[in-house]
Amino acid sequence: MALKFINKPSIYFIMGTENTGTRHPLTVLKEALEGGISHFQLREKGQFALTGDELKQFAKDCQQLCRAYGVPFIINDDVELAEEINADGIHIGQEDEEAAAVRKRLGPDKILGVSVHSVQEAAEAVGAGADYVGMGPVFPTYTKSDAKKPAGLVGILSVKSTYPNLPVIGIGGITPENAENVWAAGAEGVAVISSIAQAEDVAHQVKLFSHSYKKGALK
Repeated sequence: MALKFINKPSIYFIMGTENTGTRHPLTVLKEALEGGISHFQLREKGQFALTGDELKQFAKDCQQLCRAYGVPFIINDDVELAEEINADGIHIGQEDEEAAAVRKRLGPDKILGVSVHSVQEAAEAVGAGADYVGMGPVFPTYTKSDAKKPAGLVGILSVKSTYPNLPVIGIGGITPENAENVWAAGAEGVAVISSIAQAEDVAHQVKLFSHSYKKGALK
């Protein structure tokens, strides 16, 4: 399945309806797709997060946009929703359903991503059949209220040295200004929420992340 591949440089955009301020989230997503994001994850969290039929319709709208641009559409945490609308994949955290059980539910062809914070958690994710891991937070972040202590660039280096063929996506506090250090540490991609979702020029911001890879590759 071609959509499973995560290659450098992957610009992995994460967004929910509460991340875009006064702008319509679908407009932001379209601009991000036009800018060249490689993956999109719907992460609908927060006090006023959509639920039920509203969430399902919004997920379908996001999915339709992603398909138009050939970009994998991944859902955070909600395995039932991912199954119901036939999403390209699911991303789960350490507090969510066990990765091996999720892989069994989804089958071998769907994308499975797992958030990890150590080499041990990465080992467990690999054993469960994860296609990639999200490592972080790399830098301090205020987007996620339950964010753990920053793993830093050392966390990425440690996982990549142990599992060189495992795609690692750095997440947490990443901006175009510090992203080159994430690439230099060996990450296949950078996962971004607020730096893209709240940018004045979303497409340009995505391009800045792409350019940051060239700088990181020289380090």
